[in-house]
Amino acid sequence: MSQVPSITLNNGVAMPQLGFGVWQVPDDEAAKAVATALDAGYRSVDTAAVYGNEAGTGRAVAASGVPRGDLFITTKLWNSDQGYDRALRAFDASLGRLGLDYVDLYLIHWPTPARDLATDTYRALEKILADGRAKAIGVSNFLPEHLDRLLGTASVVPAVNQIELHPQFQQSPAREFHRRHGITTEAWSPLGQGRGLLEVPAVAAIGHKHGATPAQVVLRWHLRLGHVVIPKSVTPSRIRENLDVFGFELDADDLAALGALDEGRRLGPDPASFNEA
Repeated sequence: MSQVPSITLNNGVAMPQLGFGVWQVPDDEAAKAVATALDAGYRSVDTAAVYGNEAGTGRAVAASGVPRGDLFITTKLWNSDQGYDRALRAFDASLGRLGLDYVDLYLIHWPTPARDLATDTYRALEKILADGRAKAIGVSNFLPEHLDRLLGTASVVPAVNQIELHPQFQQSPAREFHRRHGITTEAWSPLGQGRGLLEVPAVAAIGHKHGATPAQVVLRWHLRLGHVVIPKSVTPSRIRENLDVFGFELDADDLAALGALDEGRRLGPDPASFNEA
């Protein structure tokens, strides 16, 4: 049903390269949006405990009729639940809200360096993985220095690091670190936030050239570079549009024009100092 290619993670698990995100979507709206996405052909859904919509996501998954083995469900551990025992309890709670026996990917949402609990927390994720209750584990928003420290004690290399990434914030050092260590790069806010990136003339011009929307151009850029992407929308037409990105290819000139947009400026929090509970 879906044309979406898969990325093979470092433990051999296949992850759809284009998924559906539900950040900032209220629980009831998430149920409707995820149902629309699954009907459109998405098979990967990304949620998190702090989003408050795991239950709605789970309801949509249960009602979809899509076999569980065809789905890839990601959720994330919130900062206040870091630490070995708290993480195990929080995972159980997430599974309960989702109504699932396992998730495909479980992530530590932020490194929260002031807590200094990431390594203990990751041990809990390793146990969850060993118990078969997650098919893969990883992190989100970890800088290379955070990953370096984690790799010093971990027995399992994170499969994924989900980071802010888009043409105006390209994160080349992080992506290179991931490449060297076999960690898949997943982009949150892949289209930026607001209309800024999608109104850049160079992006619009590439879209005109290929008969594509600016959002489709940016998503195609991510896919071409090997990123996993999780665009978010609650608008049915945009949900479908964001999946319809496999009918054109970006050429070298397009990639150069998009590569020149990097401003090195975050839209979201800085992981070096973000410690919110």
